[in-house]
Formats: sequence, structure tokens, C-alpha cells
Amino acid sequence: MSLEPNPISRSIKVGITLGDPSGIGPAITLKALDRLKGLADFTVIGDSWVLNKARGARCAVRGINLIDLHNINRKKFAFGKIKAEYGRASIEYLDKALELLRDQEIDCLVTAPISKEAINLAGCKYSGHTEYLLKRTRASEAVMMLLNDKLRFSLVTRHIPLNRVSRAITAGGLCNNMLITCASLRRFFGIKKPRLVVCGLNPHASDNGIIGNEEKSLLEPAIEKVMRKERVEVDGPLSSDIAVLRASRGQYDCVIAMYHDQALIPLKLTGTDTGVNLTLGLPFIRTSPLHGTGFDIAETPRKASPASMIAAVRTAVKCASNLKRA
Repeated sequence: MSLEPNPISRSIKVGITLGDPSGIGPAITLKALDRLKGLADFTVIGDSWVLNKARGARCAVRGINLIDLHNINRKKFAFGKIKAEYGRASIEYLDKALELLRDQEIDCLVTAPISKEAINLAGCKYSGHTEYLLKRTRASEAVMMLLNDKLRFSLVTRHIPLNRVSRAITAGGLCNNMLITCASLRRFFGIKKPRLVVCGLNPHASDNGIIGNEEKSLLEPAIEKVMRKERVEVDGPLSSDIAVLRASRGQYDCVIAMYHDQALIPLKLTGTDTGVNLTLGLPFIRTSPLHGTGFDIAETPRKASPASMIAAVRTAVKCASNLKRA
């Protein structure tokens, strides 16, 4: 599907939060807007003074529709620092965006990266955007979909230690993940008959129970249940290397990954520049770049690539446009 400006996409109202003001969020936002003129109607939620500091990115965006929260101490501000003040500011940007979504002043949300450490220092005890948005919207369940121009993944577990993954996977959670993923592929991407593949948890998908029993006891029954309920094509559980290989060749529309790095490693190997995080299950479309705050380069905004931010904006506009067409 073409992502060039069209009458529907131009009518889409996109909200963009700056993320952690000390990171590369301000720079990549400016650069992305410079390259996406005319694609949609953009509103940035952040701090005008910080944006001006980030103009070292050498972009020429003017006339930005900005909601300025004036929540940064200018005297002590510095890029590349982890501070409770900056974590608090990034959450305030997000809260304002939620107000705009509630009042239907924006159609979708794109979030620049926040610092998990900074927001926790500010007393916001969440492991990331997804968990915070899930709590604030009171959504029953959210699914993290990670995608680039070659692959899509839905994560069964997100930001938890690896030694807790097996205990965190439940039949109900896996079924819900597949059902939410199928519904979202239809609504957001226009895929009428989604094709899913489920990755095994254990090496070689357990080799018929020789290396662990989760595939037999948990994954297979959940897959059978979803196939009966939704009559969708679901393969697996397959060894994750085979599942990803086949998906990369176009055999599947989305890979169901058991844990974070099972998805992130192949995504970043196949296309970091087009990587996007799309949250499924919320009452609105939310995307973000597939990278962090970039504190190590934040003092030199020209080093910050806007590629993933541009992909996140384009994905949000595409999904919102498909919803309007439906």
C-alpha cells in the first residue's frame, strides 16, 4: 500500500510526544516532521525551549503545532542525562496526549523514546510505555507488535527477566495474544485472512517434548483453540529460526514470539531503519520508534537518525487511514 500523502491521510491528526527531553526524541521529531510535510496533521506535545535546543539537528521545520507544557528547568538542562525531572516531564507529555485522544483532538499517537530509569526515579513504576498506557486506559490487555518492512512480531511476554518467561506464559494469555493480533491485522492492515505462526519457547520447539514440555502442554492446545474459534491459519509451535525464516519469505503475516529478544534480534538484523513498535489492544493507535533514548549521542543532535521515527509516523497514519476506510 502506498504511504504517499492522500486525502484520507492528510485528514489524520497525529499526536507526537517528545519522550525524554534529554534524549534524541526532540531531534528525531524535528527531522521526521521535516521529511513528512503534507502527510498528515501533526501536533507535538513537549517543550518549545528543548525543541529549540535540538535544532542543532539542522532541520527547517517551521509552524509546528506545538502544545508547550513548559515543564523543563532551563538553567540546569543538559542532553544525555538521566534525571527524575526528565522522566516526570516525559510522563506529563504522555498524559496530555491521552487527554487529546480522549477529546478526539488527535486520531493516533506516536511516542518518542522515554527512559525507564528516569520515569522510575520520578516515582512512575512502570517498565515502559506499553505498561503505562495499559494502566491509564484500563484496557484489558495490550499486545506489543514489533515490525519493520519485512517482518511483524507479536510478543506474548514483554519486559520481564528471562528466568520468568516460562511461568508468565499462560494458555489464556497466548490465546488472547493471537486473537488481538488477528483482529488488528484485519483492522489496521486490511489483511482479511491473517496467517500466524507461533514460535516454540524451547530450542527446536522442544523436539516433541525432549527439551521441555511447554509446547505440548501449553502452546499446542492454545493454537488449536484459536483455530477452532476464529478459523484462522495458525502454524506451530515451530522452532523460532524456522518460523522467522518462513515469515521473512512471505509465508506468514505475523510471528507470535514468546519473549522480547526472540523478536528484537531478527527485527534489528533485517531492518532497524524501518523498525516500529505498535501497541495493540488500546482504544487508539500508538506507535513508537524501535530504539531507545540515545543518551550517548543526544548532545550532538545531528547524529540522531530519524528513520525509525519516520517509519513509526507512517505506520500510525497508515493504520488510522485504514480504520477510516473501514
